[in-house]
Amino acid sequence: MKLWGGRFAKNTDKLVDDFNSSIRFDSRMYKQDILGSIAHAKMLGECDVISEEESQLIQKTLLEILSDIEKGLIEFEVDAEDIHMNIEKILISRIGDTGRKLHTGRSRNDQVALDIRMYLRDEINEIKDMLISLEYTLIETAEKHLDTIMPGYTHLQRAQPVTFAHHMMAYFQMFKRDIERLGDCYNRLNIMPLGSGALAGTTYPLDRYMVANELGFAGITENSLDGVSDRDFAIELAACLSIIMMHLSRFSEELVLWSSHEFGFIEMDDAYSTGSSIMPQKKNPDVAELVRGKTGRVYGSLMTLLTVMKSLPLAYNKDMQEDKEAIFDAVDTVKMCLPVFTKMLGTMKVCKENMYKAAQGGFINATDMADYLVKKGIPFRTAHEIIGKMVLYCIENNKSLDQMTMEEFRSFSGSIDDDVYEAISLEKCVSGRCLVGGPARESVICSIENGKRFLSSLR
Repeated sequence: MKLWGGRFAKNTDKLVDDFNSSIRFDSRMYKQDILGSIAHAKMLGECDVISEEESQLIQKTLLEILSDIEKGLIEFEVDAEDIHMNIEKILISRIGDTGRKLHTGRSRNDQVALDIRMYLRDEINEIKDMLISLEYTLIETAEKHLDTIMPGYTHLQRAQPVTFAHHMMAYFQMFKRDIERLGDCYNRLNIMPLGSGALAGTTYPLDRYMVANELGFAGITENSLDGVSDRDFAIELAACLSIIMMHLSRFSEELVLWSSHEFGFIEMDDAYSTGSSIMPQKKNPDVAELVRGKTGRVYGSLMTLLTVMKSLPLAYNKDMQEDKEAIFDAVDTVKMCLPVFTKMLGTMKVCKENMYKAAQGGFINATDMADYLVKKGIPFRTAHEIIGKMVLYCIENNKSLDQMTMEEFRSFSGSIDDDVYEAISLEKCVSGRCLVGGPARESVICSIENGKRFLSSLR
């Protein structure tokens, strides 16, 4: 007989039991469910809703159940539907009618809202730690390559010279925002819904603030209807996770390109590469490709949550059971990708010579050539036109700007002197961009130090 079966004259069909059950995926919340129940039982005793002896027995038995679960001594039942009913059923089997008093003043509606908030709160902290590890790896990589010049790109066309350190710190900023977004999401998630009941609260004199304090919540929900029907926090977290995966995917795309023979900028460590079943020469960047591919999976979870919630009336609806598999899968996917991506990044070889050679082509010092003329008093638009013609001349004559003779330079502008060669050297192109946020060595060092301070503030 179901714990809710008093109104029913016959048992549910076996197919319905299987269809309705969520234990196969919500069992992962067993710890949060038990800790939430312990806090609820403690509060019931403090508020004289049940006796102090009953409260203590319930709390003690729940801790024993938690220990048994973690020792693998308990097998959950599909017939009990979900983690909440499974644990309550086990409790009743151990202490009888006293166990039946645990559910006083609450509903599975506010119970599951509590459990999933507690569970996702823990997961956010784990993901933030993983992002912090990735950030430190980015900083370590940047510090090794402050003077490693590479081409910067727009439209995937060589544009201007930067350093590999500058490029790595661009991703640092992306993941920094991800950490901050997770913190914001945590703050909105960290509100305690227990006490909302099924939808209209309860007539029992519950101390909701006490339960919130026991469980480490920053506050309580202020509307019982919203308390049980809100899944904004799950959707927001899925959006945060989608952005994290988008950043990982963009990074992965570059790593895949850079590891190709055509670029040759990096080489993946053997431990983070795979081979071909037919082509013996192949060394494939499968880790980066899989991260890129799994991004779509997390996007799908976000769309699932948005679609499930898009037309639900207040308050709780069974549709909302579909929230867990989607958000759990998104969390699991991100937690799978971050550690392996971090290790892949930390072990890859950076081919400095190939980067520098690539930076020597594509006229990526053309902007600096134009700026050189501007500093000689020529209007920028005029300088832009002059250098455009100069580049065309070089293309037609198969040479680079720095290979032009002084006679050739002066055929385009009499303002050009011998100092032009230094002005358009790759080293000068980079070091001259020393403004805040630029690729010059001192600017990147400043960015790294700011990054270290940010990470230290999170510990």
